[in-house]
Amino acid sequence: MNKIKLLDTIATLKPIPIERLQLVEEDYTSIESLPSGQVGTIVEVYEQKEYYLVEFADTQGCEYAMATLRADEILVLHYDLAIA
Repeated sequence: MNKIKLLDTIATLKPIPIERLQLVEEDYTSIESLPSGQVGTIVEVYEQKEYYLVEFADTQGCEYAMATLRADEILVLHYDLAIA
């Protein structure tokens, strides 16, 4: 498995409860969780190497939430096919 890096695009593998989210937009305070499959960007890699700060933004680039997630909660998305 490839190492998760700063600025990688990820998708959540399971819902992230609102208690674990830092919401930026007040419009989203009524949600119970961030659904699985939500796309975000790694904006910080913590020293433990198994925790990542992920920013979630809409299609216009406006951030609406952040969360610290474990490696087993995310899937790194790839645009290019890596050939071994």
